[in-house]
Amino acid sequence: MEQPQRPVLIYDAESPLRAWQARYWQRLTGNAVDYLACGDAADRYPEISPGGCRHGILLITPQGERYTGAGAAARVLSYAGRHTARRCHQYLPGCAQVASYFHTLATRHPGAAYGLARLLWGRERYPAHYQQVSWLFLRLLALIYLAAFVSFGLQAEGLVGSQGILPLAADLQAISTESGARGYWLYPSVFWLNSGDAALQFVSLAGIGASLLLFGNILTRLMLPLLFVLYLSVVYAGQVFFNFQWDFMLLEAGFLAIFLPWGSPLVIWLFHWLVFRVRFLSGISKLQSGDPAWANFTALDYYFETQPLPHVGSWLAHQLPEWILRSGVGWVFFVELLVPFLVFMPRRPRMFAAWATILTQILIMLTSNHNFFNLLSMVLCLLLFDDRALHRIRLPKVRTSFGWFSLGLPVATGGGPGRVATACAGLLTVLIVSSTLTMMWSTLSKQPLPAFNEMVVRGLVQWHVVNNYHVFPVMTTERPELIIEGSSDGETWQAYGFRYKPGELTRRPVFNIPHQPRLDWQMWFAALAPPYTRVSYWIHDFVQRLLEGSPDVLALLEHNPFPGQPPHYVRVRLELYRFTTPAQKKATGQWWAREPIGIYLPPRSL
Repeated sequence: MEQPQRPVLIYDAESPLRAWQARYWQRLTGNAVDYLACGDAADRYPEISPGGCRHGILLITPQGERYTGAGAAARVLSYAGRHTARRCHQYLPGCAQVASYFHTLATRHPGAAYGLARLLWGRERYPAHYQQVSWLFLRLLALIYLAAFVSFGLQAEGLVGSQGILPLAADLQAISTESGARGYWLYPSVFWLNSGDAALQFVSLAGIGASLLLFGNILTRLMLPLLFVLYLSVVYAGQVFFNFQWDFMLLEAGFLAIFLPWGSPLVIWLFHWLVFRVRFLSGISKLQSGDPAWANFTALDYYFETQPLPHVGSWLAHQLPEWILRSGVGWVFFVELLVPFLVFMPRRPRMFAAWATILTQILIMLTSNHNFFNLLSMVLCLLLFDDRALHRIRLPKVRTSFGWFSLGLPVATGGGPGRVATACAGLLTVLIVSSTLTMMWSTLSKQPLPAFNEMVVRGLVQWHVVNNYHVFPVMTTERPELIIEGSSDGETWQAYGFRYKPGELTRRPVFNIPHQPRLDWQMWFAALAPPYTRVSYWIHDFVQRLLEGSPDVLALLEHNPFPGQPPHYVRVRLELYRFTTPAQKKATGQWWAREPIGIYLPPRSL
């Protein structure tokens, strides 16, 4: 018998399943393994009859070792640099038995197994590469960062500047007084160096510049951690105005993106894990809340009207027939509770999960204003595809890379990530998965975090490396609106006008994606709570700035009824807003109807 110079895989070429597998493995291993059909192996291995490997596989190593079935498959993958399968098969208790069971099942039912394989992977299976997908993802992530920093720069001074609603300098001083040096860890921010108005604008401009460099694939490996640190600083500086899940999701995605240039498939998998958690936790929170609107499939009867900042698409969607609205709730549950599990399945189901999620996000954008949240969700879905899915997209051909300075499309060197990168990616995966599983268990069981890793989880959450997610677990069924009014004599009152939130009844609801007007958005939360809670405490500071006539705060508004000098009094009223019907809209020209509720804050003066 001839001793092979390279491993030889002998397979039944007459079996469509084994031939399909062999073609895939050959694409993986290249010249590292020789592949022989059973009928062609007789000359080299006369002891192997053509019927002896029917529906099966046999691996012969250069040392003369022979492996069949699942053991052969695991070792073939190791010749492609994928050693995990072999190690699990050898050392993980029960793994070899389970793999052998499924291999035997496929051998006994080759037609069904082949049909299932084609359903899951396609007519042919190819090695999954993510170089082009990663390149495109980072370019789109740069645009999300760009939108976020531009939006912050437009509002920073009015929200947290020296004359803003919640001055950042005062917040930092309070943290320093209360926590001392520990405050630097509890409040990670570059604004400890300088918290003035110029620093706010400098960070905004620095973020914009870094986003543009990342978009151009210039200094990519330096820009990614810089953008994460800058936006982490923005989120903490923004206080209650930046305490939203999409801000945290951008930080978590931005943190993982730092490791994407390593080329490790584990980092790609961590992005899949992020997509799963965002979608599944959003769905499970709706069930766990016990909210009757979700339980009765009536949530969309209220959502379009009561969401924070509706646009004209919201008004149109609110008029849809009841059966469509209830079907929409069913689709939400399907996409958030079942589809997320497809993220961990083979190529075709995973791509279905991506398209279903992208379609849902597009529908939400057509009917809602959620700043960059839906855009970021769609960008994350890009990593559920592989490079073959982008074969029709013409990406730049430049492939030059000079260490920290790179231009164009990153490509694999052929050997994959190095040992250090693989080890670090493994540690990162263990850290993130163990922490997020703990958080999910705590959320679902409503139990505190277990003591063995509580400090680790809290530290990662503090830096928003991991986060919990829950989107609209309880549906608001009415829309109270805060009406801010000023008066010079205490008798005649005039309302301040906001740029995006409902106000004048005849004003068309406006579209603001990807910008998030933080003041308008926070007014929605304040209207749902008493004026002294953690989501509405800032309303007193807002009123104070209006009485002082702060130009930075007034710049956040569309209409100031007191352009000459500030009013002597400011009060806040509550009114209940509802969408008009098409007939009412045609008769009156009004998008909204309203009725007074009462006084939210009585008149105040300096």
